[in-house]
This record gives sequence, structure tokens and C-alpha cells, in this order.
Amino acid sequence: MTTDERVRCPWAVDGPGSSLYRDYHDYEWGRPLHGRDELFERLSLEAFQSGLSWLTILRKREAFRVAFRGFDVDAVARFTQADVERLLADAGIVRNRRKIEAVIANAQAVLGLPTDLDSLLWSFAPPRRARRWNTVEAIPAVTPESTAMARELKRHGFRFVGPTTAYALMQATGMVDDHLESCWVSLGSRHSEKGSTQESATRT
Repeated sequence: MTTDERVRCPWAVDGPGSSLYRDYHDYEWGRPLHGRDELFERLSLEAFQSGLSWLTILRKREAFRVAFRGFDVDAVARFTQADVERLLADAGIVRNRRKIEAVIANAQAVLGLPTDLDSLLWSFAPPRRARRWNTVEAIPAVTPESTAMARELKRHGFRFVGPTTAYALMQATGMVDDHLESCWVSLGSRHSEKGSTQESATRT
């Protein structure tokens, strides 16, 4: 069986000649992700995605990484107004002043946390469900855990982190498993060699 013959979540559909969305679904989305800067990147990109399609963000992700110094929290926290203007002139990213300023403010908020970002975010991960959802329509957009996460992040000064964005982050980073019951991506495949290689490739 080739990869193209596998049954996937119905949103993982690419245009002709592209495998970007499919590969993101197969080897990144829903896999447990840890690390301060790695989670800060996902949180930042989810904020930029607000009001846009995730595919738009994926296509611009490498440009985002260059523009935001690899989403190194220490580096982004030192960004100045000159950096904001630089980013607003960067056609490779989403040029939204409020979102850009939010990412910088969020980096500063990370440094002010009483605990590390990884521990804070993962503390809201619910117990693993016994079964996956059968349809996309059954998947929630907001949960009590995502609402609590958003509330706690806002309490620490984070911006663009509402309950819906928080739940999208939880889905993307494996805090919840929202692959459908019919999807080929199994819990056992989360640590597959190919999956690890794909994730490494996206970080270089």
C-alpha cells in the first residue's frame, strides 16, 4: 500500500502536485511535542492562523522561522519596534501588526512564567480518550481544558490565545488525539522512524 492509498482525516487534502498538507497530517499533527521553543513556535503560528487557513500558515512556515529567529524565545523577547517594522515589510509572512506584536509580547510572557512553558501547557492535557471520534463534525472546537489553558495564559500576559486557538494547539501538539477512528495514523506510528525523520526535517 502506498501512502496515497491510506485513509486519512478528510481535511488532509492537497492541491495537485503538493503533499504539504498530507505530510503535516501524517507526520506532525497530533504527535506529542515538547520543548519551550518548539511549543512557542506552534503557539505563535496558531495565533497567526486566526482568521486564515492553516494551509496558508504551513506554506509560510519557513519564512516565519527565518523572520522570528527560529522562534527562539530569548531572541524574540528582545525584538524592538524596528523588528516590528521589519516584519511588517516581510512579504513572506502574515503582515498583521497586532499578531506580530502579540508574538513578541508572548515571548516576554514566557520568560516571566513561574514555570516552564512546556510544563504549563501540558498540565492542561486531558486523559486520553478510549476511542477516537468517528466524524470530523464530532470533534469539538473548544473544551473545558482549552478554556482553562487560555484563561491561564491570558493571566500571565499572553495575547491571541483564546479557547479555540488553545484547542487547536492541543490538537497540533498531541495533547489530544483528534485523528479519526478510520485514519491510518495510529498511536503506534507516532514514534515511527519516518515520522521522526519528517519532524527533524521541518526543524532544519
